[in-house]
Amino acid sequence: MNATRKWPWSNLYLIAVFAVMYAPIFYLTFYSFNSGGTMHGYEGFTLDWYKEVFADTRLLIIVLNTLVIALLSGLLSTVLGIVGALAIYEVRRRRNKNTLLSFNNVLIVSPDVIIGASFLILFTMIGIRLGFFSVLLSHIAFSVPIVVLMVLPKLQEMSPTLIDAARDLGASRWQVLTGVVLPFIRPGIFAGFFMALTYSLDDFAVTFFVTGNGFSTLSVEIYSRARQGISLSINALSTLIFLFTILLVTGYYFITRRSGARAGSASRGGVMAGAGEGESR
Repeated sequence: MNATRKWPWSNLYLIAVFAVMYAPIFYLTFYSFNSGGTMHGYEGFTLDWYKEVFADTRLLIIVLNTLVIALLSGLLSTVLGIVGALAIYEVRRRRNKNTLLSFNNVLIVSPDVIIGASFLILFTMIGIRLGFFSVLLSHIAFSVPIVVLMVLPKLQEMSPTLIDAARDLGASRWQVLTGVVLPFIRPGIFAGFFMALTYSLDDFAVTFFVTGNGFSTLSVEIYSRARQGISLSINALSTLIFLFTILLVTGYYFITRRSGARAGSASRGGVMAGAGEGESR
């Protein structure tokens, strides 16, 4: 009884970690409502800094650019990541599969500064103008390996007998893919898409290298404004981005939970149907 009542050190460690992670965010959010205009003394509650954010037409255009880049790169990288994961899954030799996985993980483990500089040199050499298209290509490039890592484990969990049974019933390769494989790996697809979306929204280092004159994203804009001096409009903008990220995470949680519940009910239905057939026999 005494052992269960003791406060475990692991809980204290988790509380300390979350405090270090979230305290600066709460501090930033708290002063976004400060009427004093500084982060040294709280004078009163105000929404003027949020009004300033929504009144800034240039900033709203940058927000729209960021969302479009994130959605397009998330969708395209998800499609390419599914194809890449399927290609790696089909490789039978373990050495070749590990080699492909190593190449896939290069963009994940490499420093963002090196990746951004490499994309800048590449786009300059082949004549791609820095702007919307260069940012989109770079975001797709570093998001595809993330999607592959999200989808591939679900493919490895899938039993080969499912595919064999579908082929025995006369299903074509396309029917096997759309009717068996994709529904099974759906949680991994959602996870990969949301990870690609959040990475695109949060990325600064790579985007800083490949943006051109007249085009910017939120991360680059916040950095440039912070260099000009402290303004609580930056606090308000950062708070809005944080809240939007929370909404994405919450939406991802409910989507994956619903898909898991559907998969569980479908499997239970299959077991009940099998049991009914066994009893009838």
